[in-house]
Amino acid sequence: MNQQDIIIVGGGAAGFFAAINAKIKNPALHVAILEQSKEVLNKVKISGGGRCNVTHKCFDPKSLTSYYPRGQKELLGPFHVFGAQDTVSWFENYGVKLYTEPDGCMFPVSNSSDTIIQCFLKLAEKYRIDIVKNAKVKNIKYQSGEILKFEVETDEKPYHSRLLMIATGSSPFVWNMLEKLGYEIVPPCPSLFTFNLPQNPICGLMGLVVKNARVTLKDTKISTEGPLLITHWGLSGPAILKASAWGATLLSERSYDFTALVDWIPDIDDSNIYLLRESMSKKKVSANAQFGIPARLWQFLIEQVLTDKEKNWASLSKNEMSDIITQLKKCPFPVKGKTTFKEEFVTAGGVALHQINFKNFESKLHPGLFMAGEVLNIDAVTGGFNFQAAWTGGYMAGLEMGKPV
Repeated sequence: MNQQDIIIVGGGAAGFFAAINAKIKNPALHVAILEQSKEVLNKVKISGGGRCNVTHKCFDPKSLTSYYPRGQKELLGPFHVFGAQDTVSWFENYGVKLYTEPDGCMFPVSNSSDTIIQCFLKLAEKYRIDIVKNAKVKNIKYQSGEILKFEVETDEKPYHSRLLMIATGSSPFVWNMLEKLGYEIVPPCPSLFTFNLPQNPICGLMGLVVKNARVTLKDTKISTEGPLLITHWGLSGPAILKASAWGATLLSERSYDFTALVDWIPDIDDSNIYLLRESMSKKKVSANAQFGIPARLWQFLIEQVLTDKEKNWASLSKNEMSDIITQLKKCPFPVKGKTTFKEEFVTAGGVALHQINFKNFESKLHPGLFMAGEVLNIDAVTGGFNFQAAWTGGYMAGLEMGKPV
């Protein structure tokens, strides 16, 4: 069992998808998956709150790449080969139907990640893929010119193979191992995190959601839109998570000490706010929320400018009006620190992409070595996109590894 055609290090989404698709193409292959923990597909299990956000209903390859802060250029070709529509078709072909939520996220109709896991495990059993758990890889050796070019050392014993795939996800140990083989590793840092606002009074509005806000990171070109959630520690929600993904490297360099500017009403311009001095002239400013802003948030924002709760729109000074517009359109929040977003932990960084051939996800340094998933310097915003990159890389690597010798 320790001599294989293909060894896959990592029993996650990309690893399983590669193994299964290689065996579908060439059932005669001997394939083994080495997983260091006692269970496989752990991230699949917990993703999407246990429902597994399989992919996103974005079927145009060019549009799909726009959700990837790192890997955008490299994934365009692969998404033409195996994109989100292909993912939907693949899973339906193997008995797993998906449905789409209003935000475009796609889940199994069972609303259970176990449906995806059982699909993979049944196919692995059908195609006789060896799954070795508790197999911690200690070292990888490469010998060119040999039929079994790769030696994978584990705690238990060495494995030898003709082809090797690394699909471990974010792993400092694996990156260190690959660095010794000559790979450039982009220093990892967290992506998809929420913004901490220590002792900021807005945290008193925890649980409040604004359906669409624009978040701009001050002194950068990074600006995102989407729902925003106020929490007991700061700001969260899709708008914040997207900003954290696009700003991952920059914010890490700034030690997560920066200012976020929030536009609570991105579809309303300043002139519409000025018009309230006439249309709402006799109305109290703080007591009459406008533009769909939740009443509690409106009152909070106005109180940052006006101490007089009885003040009406007509009596506002020029400076007060300007300050209100700032609160509504460029509300500053000094951010100090971050909090990992639930189980959706994603890392920016990893194997530098110029070392990978994106026609098949094979290494340019070592023929026969493939990589896919988060071991590469590829990551996306939340919404099923990180899984899509794993399916695409796993599929294309699997097809290549499944070719006849």
